[in-house]
Amino acid sequence: MSMPDALVCVVDDDASIRRSLLRLLRSAGYTAEAFESARAYLGRAAPAGPACLVLDVLMPELTGLDLQQELIARGREESVVFITGDGDIPASVQAMKAGAVDFLSKPFKEEQFLDAVERALSRSREHRQHRSGQEEARGRLATLTPRERQVLAGVVAGKMNKEIAEELGTSVRTIKIQRGSVMKKMGVTSVADLVRLARRAAPADRF
Repeated sequence: MSMPDALVCVVDDDASIRRSLLRLLRSAGYTAEAFESARAYLGRAAPAGPACLVLDVLMPELTGLDLQQELIARGREESVVFITGDGDIPASVQAMKAGAVDFLSKPFKEEQFLDAVERALSRSREHRQHRSGQEEARGRLATLTPRERQVLAGVVAGKMNKEIAEELGTSVRTIKIQRGSVMKKMGVTSVADLVRLARRAAPADRF
């Protein structure tokens, strides 16, 4: 089933296709909008919640592939489902490599289309949840002092308290206290959770 905060946007220069897809999407319970061109869609603010963008491949001026690349360049997160009438295999390969969820050739079955839209919305939701979790983790990481970040780096690297103490020129007791402070600020109760959260906040281990 569709999520109440989800949005599906159809971008196609064919008015009849826009109307039919809007009717289908709304009958299936989705909130949906339609745009006659890629430029028209770019004039819309980025969706606030999970979003699926149904894109026609061949359109005047900016093609669907052009729009996909422009959204990527802008850091936008809409999940894309391409539709095409010519079955362009090279274009489909390019689209999928750039992260499209599906590439449907017209005419397609309603069930096939709606399944693709639902997969796209699921991916969009997952991306947003991941980003939200990452931002929360980074917020917690930002509360650590420089020394606490050094201790955290040692813990993430799998080092024992004694090794960290020797590297930082302090006592094991001090490291234990600082590690406890790190865990409290990061909101975790186990080293495994601490490492997992730290890697979510800084995948490249830059503390």
